[in-house]
Amino acid sequence: MQILDGKALSDQIKIELKTKSDTLNLKGITPGLAVILVGDDAASQTYVKMKEKACDAAGVYSIIHKMPTTISQEKILETIMMINNNPNIDGVLVQLPLPKHVDTTKIIEAIDPKKDVDGFHPFNVGRLVAGLDSFVPCTPLGVMRLLAHYNIDPKGLDACVVGASNIVGKPMMNLLLNAGATVDICHIFTKDLKAHTQKADLVIVGVGKQNLITADMVKEGAIVIDIGINKTQEGRLVGDVDYENVAPKCSYITPVPGGVGPMTIAMLLENTIKAATQRL
Repeated sequence: MQILDGKALSDQIKIELKTKSDTLNLKGITPGLAVILVGDDAASQTYVKMKEKACDAAGVYSIIHKMPTTISQEKILETIMMINNNPNIDGVLVQLPLPKHVDTTKIIEAIDPKKDVDGFHPFNVGRLVAGLDSFVPCTPLGVMRLLAHYNIDPKGLDACVVGASNIVGKPMMNLLLNAGATVDICHIFTKDLKAHTQKADLVIVGVGKQNLITADMVKEGAIVIDIGINKTQEGRLVGDVDYENVAPKCSYITPVPGGVGPMTIAMLLENTIKAATQRL
């Protein structure tokens, strides 16, 4: 069993991205990322602080637009338009979830697709589905980079993606399809989850339910990627996989924390620098 170390790989990627940033600087371009943070959700604030720190390390200029929970949808849209029109900002990131009175779809659709470093705009979603170059959501992109780093080729593998969200599950499915895998996707209405995961060479899970994937649900030698993040009663971070019992059966597995999480932020930086190169 080999652990897929996302922390080490993300640190390596950040060093490479700093070099790319420095090269862009010599050409008069400083990659810029604008973050919109609405409300005072503790998890969102923590994520944004982590992203801000990572931006500094990679030579990316970042600015955070903090807004109260009561902010109107129109004000958020005005801010997005202002960022879209700012030639010094290459990426726009709206930290989700948004308050209930805000239409998340309208907010995402307002972002310039060329600055959509989260890869959520329908324009980029469509290009991903068609197998064309696009901005890809950071978490599934991070999974693909992690697999590639460890020379795991999805081509010909039977893959099972557990979770069908627009942010993780659906783009993960499309990336795997584009890479030549046979993909099974499961969700809350799947009748017999075990029947799907048990036959998969590659299991990727991201639903936010502790111990959802147990040892009897994976076959010997399976590759298991755990995207889930849950906090135990003791305050410990764990994934969706019963790591202690599942890991001995695996050929490869990601830990939580230290697996996919760090890769997500690294891919956000990579997407931002990719957007900045459009200015050349």
